[in-house]
Amino acid sequence: MKKAMSYGILASFFFAFTFLLNRSMNLAGGYWLWSACLRYLFMLPMLALLLFIRKGSQIRPVCAAIQKTPAPWLAWSTVGFGLFYLPLTLASVYGESWLTAASWQITIVAGVLLTPLFGKKIPLKNLAMSALILVGVAILQLPHMSGQTFQNNCAAFVPILIAAFSYPLGNRKMMQLCPPEFDTLQRVFGMTLCSTPFWILSAIAAFVKSGPPAAGQIIQSLGVALFSGVIATILFFHATDLVKENQKKLAAVEATQCGEVLFTLLGGILVLGDPFPGLLSFLGIILIIIGMIANSLLAG
Repeated sequence: MKKAMSYGILASFFFAFTFLLNRSMNLAGGYWLWSACLRYLFMLPMLALLLFIRKGSQIRPVCAAIQKTPAPWLAWSTVGFGLFYLPLTLASVYGESWLTAASWQITIVAGVLLTPLFGKKIPLKNLAMSALILVGVAILQLPHMSGQTFQNNCAAFVPILIAAFSYPLGNRKMMQLCPPEFDTLQRVFGMTLCSTPFWILSAIAAFVKSGPPAAGQIIQSLGVALFSGVIATILFFHATDLVKENQKKLAAVEATQCGEVLFTLLGGILVLGDPFPGLLSFLGIILIIIGMIANSLLAG
């Protein structure tokens, strides 16, 4: 369990690059839809190269598994990656990077609430601790809930809500669908491959709307693909694989994503010049940390 929690926290550090770089691209005038689809279009060759370097034959079993049940692979990969990342990228248009990261923590409760879909009871203690994390998130945002910032937060809520449920749902469905001999890298590669039609259509729409992406957006999207898409996703999916048979532990590992708020907050202040949080916001950060530690203790 310690190993799974460590992987989850480390993944949250690399996931923070999503919010920071997406916000940076928005501030530079990059079209949000390009930011979304470029990440996964760049991820595919990266993951394929990793599999080939490690052992080229590992790509064949993935393709064979997809050929056996193409519809579920395409559907749940699109949910887990497409309906997760496209709305989340859209939400980043509306506010500071750490505020988007804070709102995204709704996914912690979403993951707990999805438990009955997989034949298990909702772990109520984990739900309570996850709710504590959300209280911290709410307090963190209170100083920013007025004027234009309040309107932006409201506009971002619906896409964040869609993303918050899509990510754990797609991930858990794919854990059930993948053959037991598949490792995390094979699962992430297969999901990226099967979500590619969705991203190609998104890229066509982005080109029609705004033309080709600028060089700066391409470079930063490469950074998102590497740090968040490849490194963070593999770390997080491996963490969930380690505890997938225990819903309480799975909920605890998913709660490590709240670390994204802290890492994004620091990065936003140091890199993007975001305003420093006040005392009330620091109280929210403390509650987030308490909730994450409590989830870990509950899972043993």
